[in-house]
Amino acid sequence: MRASWYDRQGPAADVLRVGELPDPQPGPGEVRVRVTVSGVNPGDTKKRRGWLGSSMPYPRVVPHSDAAGVVDAVGDGVDVRRTGQRVWVYGAQSYRAFGTAAQWTVVPAAQAVPLPAHVGDDLGASLGIPGITAHRAVFADGPVDGRTVLVHGVLGGVGSLAARLAHWGGASVIGTVRRGADLGRVDPDAVHHAVALDSGDPAAAIRAHAPGGVHRIVEVSLSANAALDDAVVANDAVIAAYATGADRTEIPFWTMLFSNVTLRLLGSDDFPAEAKRQAARDLTAAAAAGALTTGPVERYALDDIAHAHERVDAGGGVRVLVDLP
Repeated sequence: MRASWYDRQGPAADVLRVGELPDPQPGPGEVRVRVTVSGVNPGDTKKRRGWLGSSMPYPRVVPHSDAAGVVDAVGDGVDVRRTGQRVWVYGAQSYRAFGTAAQWTVVPAAQAVPLPAHVGDDLGASLGIPGITAHRAVFADGPVDGRTVLVHGVLGGVGSLAARLAHWGGASVIGTVRRGADLGRVDPDAVHHAVALDSGDPAAAIRAHAPGGVHRIVEVSLSANAALDDAVVANDAVIAAYATGADRTEIPFWTMLFSNVTLRLLGSDDFPAEAKRQAARDLTAAAAAGALTTGPVERYALDDIAHAHERVDAGGGVRVLVDLP
């Protein structure tokens, strides 16, 4: 099969190779998926470049955890009727060596989730890491119906899906962007009010839409936004943070304490298994209902995978996909 892999960590152009690898075979409880589209996430590029001093977990890594495709073989204990089923895949390279940057990938059967016929492969390949992280951020602390949810970085991969999931769940959604020039890019169908962080007083702008404070915050940069979050939380609010700009992040402890704030830190590879399964069910249902979209997409051929990784590292709120031949 055609695949991409790396045998050492480093810059994408230096370490990513494309060539032929043996076709994988599913073991007990596994399915093999013929990949059509592979989704690239910041976590994939961080693993490749050895972020935070991480080392090679396996001698060879086929990157990427997310994909869409078709089940074409099953292992022992898996219903043979799954063969031919369209699926979206998550966690393919989570504690596993071989991910979805290949014509075939093998995953535990539960991690190949049936994809409704009217939901496209691009969206399917975008539901794994960003979708499950967004779901956990929004729903880990209970339903959001009737609540106000603040989503920072609402144009990003996780933020955009979090806003749509919160709206689907019945919340009033406030979204932030870094610059006023980006306000026109915010999806009004999911975000009820958008606020630019470079405005004169973003806390006042958020409070204007949520005078009693916000109940949930989906946080993309806790170190940058801790003071702002403190200024806009309701009593007993939850801040669900999946990223920060500083490893040693400071928070305004006493004022957050008096607001009874819960700080939830989200590491997607290590979410509880049932949380991932519930997220998969809800994401599929929301996608089937038309509540989710990919947002802007840039696609690359497998032979151009190094440029796909570089595009992800450049940021900018674009979903990066790799088409498999």
